[in-house]
Amino acid sequence: MSEAQLCETISGCLSEALSDSHEVRQRALQTLDSITKVSPQNRNLLAQTDAAIPALLNLSKSSSSTIETLSLSILFNLSLNPDLKRSLADMETISYLNSMIFSSTSPESIRLASSLVCSLAMLDKNKAKFGVAGTIQLLVKAVAGPRGPAAHHLLSSLAELVQFHGNCTVAVRSGAVQVLIHIVESTDGEDLTGTSLAILGLLARFDEGLNALRKTDGIVSVMVNVLKGRCMLSKEGAAEILLRLFDESEGCVRDASRVPDLSSVLADVSVRGSAKARQKAALLMEKMMEASLDSYEFQ
Repeated sequence: MSEAQLCETISGCLSEALSDSHEVRQRALQTLDSITKVSPQNRNLLAQTDAAIPALLNLSKSSSSTIETLSLSILFNLSLNPDLKRSLADMETISYLNSMIFSSTSPESIRLASSLVCSLAMLDKNKAKFGVAGTIQLLVKAVAGPRGPAAHHLLSSLAELVQFHGNCTVAVRSGAVQVLIHIVESTDGEDLTGTSLAILGLLARFDEGLNALRKTDGIVSVMVNVLKGRCMLSKEGAAEILLRLFDESEGCVRDASRVPDLSSVLADVSVRGSAKARQKAALLMEKMMEASLDSYEFQ
């Protein structure tokens, strides 16, 4: 199909998407969803069509769940183009996505809205916008609630946003550390645990997050329990957090020395873990040995 034909198809679909007929609107949006899923060129052509994005935003507020999710899906497709991320992330759109995440009763709409947040936040200049708009607090509240089908997408959005220091501060002050530790301690799913530990690792890069982790009761035992698990991503995250805690606090090193099987757990990870996990486990063993030697010398 030539570019002229594509433009004609897109314009026709947009016109039909505003029809009074639910069936016509649904069919038009399904076509737009399909053609923007696979082609960056098609995404640009749709975004360049007059009033296309405002029309899609309005349609995403439809009382029909089908129209709502199709419109959000198309907006997400558009956000995959790096050159469209900035224009899509205006404050009105961000506020709307916040309201979807916080108040929608549709798991699919929450999944799409949080995925769109994550995609837009991949542009560093957008990260601060979401922080100012209160998205961090809403994501923390959302992941603190009952686990739903969108939980992983909500956590992925939070992980992307806290790569910006200012958002880390907001997350910590919103209680993110306690919420994420609770997810780590639960048995709802290792994929959620791995992502939660990755976020905690990002928060621990800065004093606010590291101090909140250090003050968490039993934090060393929680991380050691993760090291005993099967998920390699989780083991990498737990080992990284322990390294940061050991560098920050002698008390954490002492707590670790009291864990009876920590040495055997670290030895196992250093042999059977991923390359990253093995490296971190070896560093932890070195720090434990140094702490033991220092303790012996002062006896």
